Amino acid sequence: MNTASLDKGLPEDLLDQMSMAQVRAMVSELLKANEELKELNGKLSDARTKLIQSEKLASIGQLAAGVAHEINNPIGFIFSNFGTLEKYLQDLFQMLSAYEQAESELGNSPVAGRLRALYKELEIEYLKDDIPSLMSESRDGIQRVRKIVQDLKDFSRVDARQEWEWANLHNGIDSTLNIVNNEIKYKADVVKLYGELPEVQCLSSELNQVFMNLLVNAAHAIGTERGTITIRTGVSGPDVWVEVADTGCGIAPENLGRIFDPFFTTKAVGQGTGLGLSLSYGIVQKHGGQMTVASQPGEGTTFRVKVPISQPVQT
Repeated sequence: MNTASLDKGLPEDLLDQMSMAQVRAMVSELLKANEELKELNGKLSDARTKLIQSEKLASIGQLAAGVAHEINNPIGFIFSNFGTLEKYLQDLFQMLSAYEQAESELGNSPVAGRLRALYKELEIEYLKDDIPSLMSESRDGIQRVRKIVQDLKDFSRVDARQEWEWANLHNGIDSTLNIVNNEIKYKADVVKLYGELPEVQCLSSELNQVFMNLLVNAAHAIGTERGTITIRTGVSGPDVWVEVADTGCGIAPENLGRIFDPFFTTKAVGQGTGLGLSLSYGIVQKHGGQMTVASQPGEGTTFRVKVPISQPVQT
């Protein structure tokens, strides 16, 4: 013990009255208090980071909801007009058939010749086959856009309420899959092994955020060879569980204990903030649930989210 350093922080008369053991005890208490203060500061910084990120996510959700609402209106007009257009085309084809039947009665007159030439020039036979196909493909495209818009609404929750509600987790997973489809479709096949789930009392938009993080991470973990992402669900007593498993590169054993830490990431600089899993972990804890991970390097990773079916009654 360097008593000279202690002399600088304590009055000489107090040092004279205290034994070295007492001084050591006081220093130990001060060091302990300092460590506790550092830990508290770390928790406060973590909470602040999560709060900021949560606010950003809420803003993104509101933006997505607004965009979905704005797109939904013109899509509604197009879909309605498209149905009317199909009916008009059916009427026109019916009229065209009547003209074709009447053509034979014109014989070899000049009018009949001009009609046959125009029929051939406009490739009416081809149009009669191609127009229904074009209409069917266009209807499918419009329906897909409507589905994407609805998924945006479901994902972001247009009402933006932070209220506990009963929700179907399978619907949330399916909506999220459509939202992140572009991240997955070129890298992996998705296998859904859904069990029978009851509705769950939850903050559905926040759980959707958890599913999105897990699915995007699973896609990023898969290398150049096409892989598989498997989603399993089930019930375990008073809880439901969701597993997202990938056939990617896996997580090194020394990193398993740190993956839920804020800002920890194994991705290259600029490709990840290290907040996704940390925020997801916090959301699951808010629901009174658990989030675990099992991984083997080179074989893949499985994340398991377990949350209670119902929340405790608030008093």
